Amino acid sequence: MLQKPISITAVSSISPLGKSLSEAWNSYQNNQHLIAEKSFENGKALVAQISIETKQDIEALRLSDNKYKTLDDTVLYAIYASRQAIKNANWKGTDNFGINIGSSRGATKLFENYHKDFLKNNKAKTLSSPTTTLGNISSWVAHDLQTQGPEISHSITCSTALHATLNGIAWINSGMCSKFLVGGSEAPLTPFTIAQMQALKIYTNQSDVFPCRALDLSKKQNTMVLGEGASMICLEKGVKSNALATIKGVGYATEVLEHNISISADAKCFQKSMRMALGKLNPDDIDIIVMHAPGTVKGDLSEYKAIETVFKNSIPVLTSNKWKIGHTFGASGALNIELAVLMLQHQQFIGIPYSENQKKPNKIQNILINAVGFGGNAVSILISKNSVNE
Repeated sequence: MLQKPISITAVSSISPLGKSLSEAWNSYQNNQHLIAEKSFENGKALVAQISIETKQDIEALRLSDNKYKTLDDTVLYAIYASRQAIKNANWKGTDNFGINIGSSRGATKLFENYHKDFLKNNKAKTLSSPTTTLGNISSWVAHDLQTQGPEISHSITCSTALHATLNGIAWINSGMCSKFLVGGSEAPLTPFTIAQMQALKIYTNQSDVFPCRALDLSKKQNTMVLGEGASMICLEKGVKSNALATIKGVGYATEVLEHNISISADAKCFQKSMRMALGKLNPDDIDIIVMHAPGTVKGDLSEYKAIETVFKNSIPVLTSNKWKIGHTFGASGALNIELAVLMLQHQQFIGIPYSENQKKPNKIQNILINAVGFGGNAVSILISKNSVNE
């Protein structure tokens, strides 16, 4: 548990769910997934894309400034969501807030196009390096928002956004910053990125009523689907009256690896991160866990077994959003926080439609959010319904 809570004063995202909290909430109200087939040069794959209307907004952003015309979608998604986040939090660039936005894969579309062009012409284009550098995201967001605070970029695979949250909290608690914009951005719907997941044999190869069977522990084959999007979170020191929720605890741990993508059968990294986030809080007080649950057989089951180990006979209600929007890699943890904040705000549980007899929580006060990526780098964040009396 954190000694001093951190307020979440805004959450903004751009994803298959939409481009605002209200659009995301409305999308969650139905039991339809947002996964569809997309054609690539080397075949077809099931993916979750942002809407045509949202793509038009991104294109308008790209054309709004000559400097933005050459940027990758990951950067444009981040700029779009960040503008909305600080507007909703009532921040100004003069506030000198910090920025930490990461991505698992980075500028996938630009990198693949530049590399294809290099193989064809044996010469790299001038902007191939500056527009595909990982630090590109936070630096462009800082430029766009005109903040003078610290800017950080990183890649810690699928737990990237939650690691950004850890960093923001650490900066705030150090006294070096009172506000931090954190999140993740991902645009991985490109031929080579899809091919990499297929090569790992973790990608879905079937069209089903629900192609991504996240948290279906009875599935016999991997069903991961990729999605795109960005999600940004405004963090502030203390408990603010305008907070959407407060962060009460954080936890993190790294798995002892057997190979590049291994995780233990009972996800010891998650056991450690969840216990650290809980601190002295009674596990019975956790109402919901938003799981990482990527839709793979081993990934889902190992996280569930970790939850069983920590919570024993009082397992909280479990949910995930990947059945609906796919796995957005580095942005997924922040989109998990968005789902948790929405449930806290509306006091309504968003479950998984194909989970038979899924129970509902008696109350929604404390929610635990999980994320983990290649390398076994787990993060758990505990958020609670805001109370200015804390």
